[in-house]
Amino acid sequence: MIEITIRPVTIEDVISVTRLLVQLGYSASEDNVTQRLSKLEEMPEHMVYVAVLQDGSMVGWMHLYIYTTLLAEPMVMVGGLVVDADYRSQGIGRQLMAQAERWTKELGYETVYLKSNSIRERAHAFYRNLGYEEVKSQIAFRKTVG
Repeated sequence: MIEITIRPVTIEDVISVTRLLVQLGYSASEDNVTQRLSKLEEMPEHMVYVAVLQDGSMVGWMHLYIYTTLLAEPMVMVGGLVVDADYRSQGIGRQLMAQAERWTKELGYETVYLKSNSIRERAHAFYRNLGYEEVKSQIAFRKTVG
């Protein structure tokens, strides 16, 4: 396993966070990401961790938040997880998910929940290998109202 440090994101990480967001398949400018990180920073129920090599290079990040609904007990949701394509299959994702589980326990919750796009078969195998169970299939809907 490659040696990394996992720490909370800082606004100085915007360039690297944006680069990895694009690798995940989403488009956003550095300004967009700066605004989003600034908002998340104000919400204690959200946490963004980054995975950093010893030379300071960011090779992954993960967004977590408390998911509260009438349907179930509150839990921690993985809002996003990405590892740099050049560093995949080296244990970084595993270390980030272990951090997600630690944060969940620190906050007094019992469950980590996540959703993964149906086309991300490699990610599905990764989560299953970590002991996560598939609990349902969904179709996502969206409507822009503004």
